[in-house]
Amino acid sequence: MNLVEEMSLPNNLVVEIWDKSREIAADTTQVKLIVKIKVEMKEEYFSDPEHFDQVMKVFGPEIYYEYEKERTFVNKEDKEKVFNELSDAFKKDTLPYITKSNFPSRFALSKYRDIQNNLYKYRHLLSKEG
Repeated sequence: MNLVEEMSLPNNLVVEIWDKSREIAADTTQVKLIVKIKVEMKEEYFSDPEHFDQVMKVFGPEIYYEYEKERTFVNKEDKEKVFNELSDAFKKDTLPYITKSNFPSRFALSKYRDIQNNLYKYRHLLSKEG
């Protein structure tokens, strides 16, 4: 996996664009774009300190927003063009949402909602002391 680009956003997040493409056959490639954004957990994102504690127990002090797009069976000579199309589509369609000042808090709150909606999945982490 190769880091292709890093972008600093106005909301203090850093977008990492990764290329995880791989050869399928001699003349064919699977083109895969992965975007990662580290979001630090902050108590101020939550209305209740207990919600913050639950998210910290389950996910830790940092959570990652991840976005993936891929195209399979791309001719080898078209790999870079297709990767750039995937990257441009992310920047056009998704980046404006991620750039918003409230994205980090909304993403953190979505993790809390995930815990509440899937308690069975996280119960072993929530029952631990500390």
